[in-house]
Amino acid sequence: MRIHRIDIEGFGPFRDRQIVDLDRYADDGIFLISGRTGTGKSSILDAICFALYGSTPRYDDGEKRLRSDYSDGADPSRVVLDFSIGEASWRIERTPQFERPKQRGEGTTTERSTVVLSRWNDDWEAVATKDREVGAQILEIVGMNGQQFQQVILLAQGRFARFLLAKNDERQRLLRSLFGTHRFEQYETELDARRKAAEQGLEKGASGLRAILDEAARVVAEVREAAPSDDADLLSVEVAPDDWPARIAQVEAAGDVAGRRRAALAAAEADADRVRAAAEKVRDDTRVLAENQRRRDSARAKIADLDSRRSELDAAKAELDGARRADTVRSALAALERAETDAERITVAADRALEAWTRARDESGDVFTGAEPPAPDAVPADLDAFADEIARRIGSWEPLRVRETELARDADGIEARREELREIDESLTALAAREEALPHSIASARKRRDDASARAAKAESVSEHIRALEVQFAAAHDVEKLAAAYAAAEKELAAAKEKRQAAEHTLDELHRRRLAGFSSELAQQLVPGEPCAVCGSVDHPSPAPLGDDQVTPDAIDDADEQRTLAVAAHEAAAAARQQAELDLREAESRAGGRSATAVDGDLLVARGQKSDAEHAAGEVSALDKQIADLEAARDRAAAEHRAARESRVQLDTEIANAVQAHAAGSAAVAEARGSYESVALRIGAAQRLASQASARAEAERDAQHADATLRSAREGLTQALGEAGFDTADLARAAVRPKQTIDELATRVSEAETARAAAQETLTELAALRIPDEPVATAESEKRLAAARDAHVAAIEHRGEADRVVAALQAASERATAAHDVIREQTARAAVISGLANTIAGRAPNDRRMNLETFVLAAELEEIVQAANLRLSEMSDNRYTLRHTDGIAHRGAASGLGIEVFDSYSGRARPPHSLSGGETFLASLALALGLAEVVTNRAGGIRLDTLFIDEGFGSLDAETLETAMRTLDDLRQGGRTVGLISHVEVMKEQIPAQLRVRRAPGGWSVVEQ
Repeated sequence: MRIHRIDIEGFGPFRDRQIVDLDRYADDGIFLISGRTGTGKSSILDAICFALYGSTPRYDDGEKRLRSDYSDGADPSRVVLDFSIGEASWRIERTPQFERPKQRGEGTTTERSTVVLSRWNDDWEAVATKDREVGAQILEIVGMNGQQFQQVILLAQGRFARFLLAKNDERQRLLRSLFGTHRFEQYETELDARRKAAEQGLEKGASGLRAILDEAARVVAEVREAAPSDDADLLSVEVAPDDWPARIAQVEAAGDVAGRRRAALAAAEADADRVRAAAEKVRDDTRVLAENQRRRDSARAKIADLDSRRSELDAAKAELDGARRADTVRSALAALERAETDAERITVAADRALEAWTRARDESGDVFTGAEPPAPDAVPADLDAFADEIARRIGSWEPLRVRETELARDADGIEARREELREIDESLTALAAREEALPHSIASARKRRDDASARAAKAESVSEHIRALEVQFAAAHDVEKLAAAYAAAEKELAAAKEKRQAAEHTLDELHRRRLAGFSSELAQQLVPGEPCAVCGSVDHPSPAPLGDDQVTPDAIDDADEQRTLAVAAHEAAAAARQQAELDLREAESRAGGRSATAVDGDLLVARGQKSDAEHAAGEVSALDKQIADLEAARDRAAAEHRAARESRVQLDTEIANAVQAHAAGSAAVAEARGSYESVALRIGAAQRLASQASARAEAERDAQHADATLRSAREGLTQALGEAGFDTADLARAAVRPKQTIDELATRVSEAETARAAAQETLTELAALRIPDEPVATAESEKRLAAARDAHVAAIEHRGEADRVVAALQAASERATAAHDVIREQTARAAVISGLANTIAGRAPNDRRMNLETFVLAAELEEIVQAANLRLSEMSDNRYTLRHTDGIAHRGAASGLGIEVFDSYSGRARPPHSLSGGETFLASLALALGLAEVVTNRAGGIRLDTLFIDEGFGSLDAETLETAMRTLDDLRQGGRTVGLISHVEVMKEQIPAQLRVRRAPGGWSVVEQ
C-alpha cells in the first residue's frame, strides 16, 4: 500500500486547505515531518487514520474533537486521501460531524458526517457512500482494521513502548485486536456454557427423577393401606432415597398389587350397572302412562271451551270479512281526500298570484321601456316570454353595474398616481445630491485602510518572537520542577540501592547458614543399616541434630525472589534518575540560561506590540468592509436615479390613459341608470317584475293540473266501491279497520280453528290405549331408580380410583426408568465436557493456567519476538535479546504472554521496565517493527510502500539516535517511503527531505513542502 496525497481542510489545527504530496519524497525514501511542539505534526497522521477508518489514534478513548477550532460557521471540514494498492488507485473523502449555525433563526444544528470511496478508471468513480459499506470495502482493500493499520503502517505517538511494557492482560487485549482471536475466547465461553449446561442438566435430571419417585411414593402408600397384609408387608420395605433401581422396583410391585384390586372393583361395577338399567326401564314406562293421561284430559277440556264460545267466533269472522273488503277501497278514498285538499290550496295561491301580478304591472313605471307588460288574465306562455325578455335586458345592464362600482375607485387611483409622481420628483433631487457626496467618502476610507495595513503587517514577526519567549518561559518553569524531580529521583535511587544491598546480604546470609547446617539435613536422611551418602558407612553413631533456625530451601527461594525484585527496583530507579537528569539538562538548554522573571518582562512588551498589530488587522477588515459598502452605495444610488427617471415617464403615461377611460365609463353608466339613482336599483326593479310574471304563470298552470287530478280521483272511487260490494262510500268507511285490528281478528279465528283440530287429533291418537281415569303414581319408581344410580356411581368411583392408581404407578415406573437411563448417559457426557472446558479455560488439570486464546496468542508473540530480535541485536550490538516467557504469574494472575529482556553482559534476564529510556526506545522500535512484519504477513502479505513513525526521538543520545537511524534507513529498501515525526535538530541536519508544519499568525497551522 502506498499513500500518494493527503488533502486536509478544517481538520485539527489546519483551518485552511493543506495538500501533502508524499510522491515528492519517493526518490528520497525517508523524510522528516518537523515543526514546533503543538503545531500539528501528528495531526497529519490523525488525518490519514480518520480518512480510512473514521477515527484517530489519539482520540480512541476520549472526546473526538476532529473539526478545527479555527473554522467558523459553515466552513468545510474534510480529509481526502489518495492511495494505491498494486495497480488500483483509490480516493476516500470523509467529513466529521460538527455543530454549525442554523441557516434560519438562532442556535446550532448538527452537520452529519459523510464519506465517499472512489476508484480511478479514467476518472474517479464512486463505489460506496455509506459509512458501513465504506468500512467493509476498506477492510477488504487494505486488508487491515484500524488497530492493525496503526500498528503496521502508522506507528503513532505513545504506542511504541505500550506493547513492550504492557502487563499480560493489556498485551493480550492488544494482540487480540490485531490478530482477531476473539473466536477462541468464544470457543472457551461456549465450552464453559456447555459444561455448566451439562452439570445443570445432570442435576436437573436427578431432581426430576427424585420428584417422580417422591410423587410415586405417595401413591405406593395409598396402595399399601388398602392392600391385604401380605402385599402390605412387601410394600413396607425401607429403601435408600438415592437407590434409584430399588425405588423403581418398589413402584413396579405396587403397580401389580393395585392391578389385582382394580379387577375386583370392575366386576362390582358391572353388577351395579345391571340393577340401574332395570330400575330405569320401570321408571320410563310409568312416566309414559302418566303423560298420555295428561294429554287426553287436556284435549277434552279444550274442545269444551271452544264449543262454549262459538257465537263470539262467528261475529269475529264477519267483521274480518268486511274489513278485508274495505281495505281494497282505502287507497281510492285517500286519493279523493288529497285531491280535494290540493285543489282548494292551489286555487287560493292562484288568486294571490293574480293579485300580485296586477299590482306589479300597474307599478312598473319605465323599468321596461319599449313594450307593454301582459294583461292580468294573460296565458302562462305570454307571461314566460315577458320574463325572458326582462332577463335578457338585465344581462346587458350587468357589466355597467360592475363598472359603476369601479368609477370611484378609478378616480382614487388617478389621484394616488399623481401623488406618486410628486414623490418621484422629490426623490430625483435627493439622489442627485447623494451621488455627488459618495466619491469623497470613499477616498477618505481608503487612506485610513492603507495606514492600518502597514501596522498590521508586523503581526507575524511579533508572534514568532512571542512564541520563542513563551518556549523560554515554560522551559524556565520546567527547570524548577525538573530540579525537584531530579532530587527526588536521587533519593529514590539511594533508597532502592539500600534495599538491594539488604536483600543481597539476606540471601548471602541464608546461603551461609544453610551450608553450615547442611550436615544436619543429611543426618535426617540417614536410615539404620543403610550406607551414608557421604562416607558410605552403615553405622551412624552420632547424627547431627537439626537446629532451631535451620534454613529451608523455601526460605532461600523467597529471599532470592525478594533480591530479584529489589534489583529490578534499583535498576528502574537508576533509569528514572538518568531520565530525570536528561530532562533537566534539556529544559536548561531550552531556557537559554534566562530566568522566568526576565523572560516575562520581554513577553509583556511583545504582547503589547502584538495587541496593537491585531487591533490594526481588525481595523483593516472593518475599513475594507466600509469601502465596499460605500462603493456599493454609490452604484446603488446611480441605479436608483436611472430607475426613478424611467418610472416618472411611465407613470405620466398611465395617468393620461386612466383619465380617458374614466370619462368613457361614466357616460355609459348614466345611460344604463335611466330614471333610477343607480344601475343596480334599475336591475333590482326589473328582477322583481320578472319574478311576479313567472309566479303568475306557474300558479295558473298548478290550478289547471289540480282540477284534472280531482276529476280523476272521483272516477276511481266510484269504480272501487262497485268492485268491493259497497253501495256508498260511507258504508266502506264504516267497515275500514286498522291493520293491527285485522291481524288480531285473523289470528283469533285461526288459533281457534287450529286448537280444535289439534285436540281432536290427540283424542283420536289415544283412543286405542288403555288409560285409567284415576291419576298414575310415579314417585315409587323414581325412588328406586335413585338408589340404584347411587350404588352404580359409587362403584364407578371406586373402580376409577383404582384406574388412577394403576395408571399413576405405571406412568411413574416408565418415566423413572427413562429418566434413570438419561442420567447415566448425562453423567458420562458431563465428565468429558467438564474436562475439556476446564483445560481450555486454564483451570485444573491445566497446570500452566493458560487458556486457549492465550495459547494461540503466545505462538504469535513468539514469532513477533523472533522478528524483533533480528533488528534489536543489531541496534544493541548483540547485548539485548527479547524472550517470550510463559511462566506462571504470581498470586494466580493470568500468564502466558510475558516478555523479558536477556542481557548478554550480565548473563541474566531482566524485566523491560529496567531498561533505560534510550534502551526502551530501541527495544520498543524493534518490537514494533517485528509486530508490523507479523501482522502484515497475517493480512495476506500486503506490501507496505509507506510507513510513518511518530515517537520520542528526542530522548535518545547521539549514539543511540545514530543506531536507530541506521535501522530506519534500512526500511527504505524496496522503494518504501518512511516518514518520521520529530523536532530534534540533529535529525533535521541528517534528513534533507522535510515537510515543515508551522503556526500561522491567527493560531492555525500550515504545511510547507
